[in-house]
Amino acid sequence: MTATPTSPDAFPADGRGARSGPWDLPDVSGLVVGVLGGTGDQGRGLAYRLARAGQKVIIGSRAAERARRIADELGFGIEGAENAECARRSDVVIVAVPWDAHGTTLESLREDLAGKLVVDCVNPLGFDKRGAYALKPEEGSAAEQAAALLPDSRVTAAFHHLSAVLLQDETVEEIDTDVMVLGESRGDTDVVQALAARIPGTRGLFAGRLRNAHQVESLVANLISVNRRYKAHAGLRVTDA
Repeated sequence: MTATPTSPDAFPADGRGARSGPWDLPDVSGLVVGVLGGTGDQGRGLAYRLARAGQKVIIGSRAAERARRIADELGFGIEGAENAECARRSDVVIVAVPWDAHGTTLESLREDLAGKLVVDCVNPLGFDKRGAYALKPEEGSAAEQAAALLPDSRVTAAFHHLSAVLLQDETVEEIDTDVMVLGESRGDTDVVQALAARIPGTRGLFAGRLRNAHQVESLVANLISVNRRYKAHAGLRVTDA
């Protein structure tokens, strides 16, 4: 069987099959990245940053015309398409839809996402007068819900803590943050780490398997509190790694 560009077998470490170190990441510059929810703030920001770094990007929306309009506004060769077409044409698909549309969107795209590397960056949050708070899906996390709904896809979790404001700000040259990447396959998480590293100033770090995704998603509620108190766009840095 021939390995596809995003399969775990596509990036052998060396002749003995053992990687020489955790920072030996694959070349992902030729991969097509789709962003479901690419017309929302987070999706638009990720699409802009990756395309600005030279990645081929397609943004998806329920309305193809809206996706094409936003893609034209962003530039850098970004294309817009209806969600299903975006999924089919992409090697890696970032899920950046609102939490309340997460389950229904992925369920409707199960066949289109089969065989794809899916990167879930959705944060299940609630809001009340006291601020943001984490929700816990029945499956444990948004990423685990995605894995349950997409049995024929390879689901990872990443890009939860990047500020949508900074991502979209054309005057900001570097995003000073780390991206925590979770997944079941070393090959898949390496691909996502390498994609994160395409954004100047950003580093992708392996942070465990999908069973640990809930606390990563939940941390966004704390960052929102930081942002509100200090009028900031807080991210996350991991020291001594």
